[in-house]
Amino acid sequence: MGYKKHTLRLWISGFEPFILLAPLVTWAAPASVPESYLLKPSIKYCQQRLDFIPNIVVGDMGYIHQGTKRELRVQWAVAMLTKLKSDMKAHCDYAEDEPLRCRQGQELKWLGYDELEYQHWFAPLPHAPRCCSCWEQSTCPRQFAVPADTHETFFGMIPLNTALAQRLIRSVRSWIEPSQSFEKNQLGLKAMFLNSLRLCWTTSLLADSAALLRVLAILKEPPAKSMLCELFPTQSQFPLE
Repeated sequence: MGYKKHTLRLWISGFEPFILLAPLVTWAAPASVPESYLLKPSIKYCQQRLDFIPNIVVGDMGYIHQGTKRELRVQWAVAMLTKLKSDMKAHCDYAEDEPLRCRQGQELKWLGYDELEYQHWFAPLPHAPRCCSCWEQSTCPRQFAVPADTHETFFGMIPLNTALAQRLIRSVRSWIEPSQSFEKNQLGLKAMFLNSLRLCWTTSLLADSAALLRVLAILKEPPAKSMLCELFPTQSQFPLE
């Protein structure tokens, strides 16, 4: 039986050159233990030991149970964002790339989440074209509430079809792999097979220490140019008269 390292990473806000993630809480567990089982203990550890609770947690796909997401939302006011799994999309009435609409088909924008009532509020866009000719406009409340537990993965605290949710999932989530790549490849964890929990735990702490030192070094002396500048597209110049 081998062991795996599971890490909850903190997005360092306010750092402009690129997205910077620092290890916050790490667990060493048997490889057969799903990482979703360690999410609630991680949040609880942050609360007890660091007096800090993250407002938003971005996870991998939809493998976290709906009940776990609801508990994080209700008990700790933590927004748990994951993509919809392919089999979940087939049974979901909502789409990540489609806006919500009223029963007359008018597109609605998200107004926010009501933490007291556990529901979302939506309203038509300004100068909504369908509202002007809608036969229900005299009785329409112009605001619509949707309970968050209608679909815990899609709605939660931040609906997946909002610009905020899509930016977090597409931008921030994609930086987790490079962070793990630093530990796996540059620190050599990928080449290790550890069958001792104590040794795995010590190795995980050493890896986190190296990652934290790297983050501190980058914050102290940010790179003069983007780390991905070599991958940016460039335009060739032809000296034609």
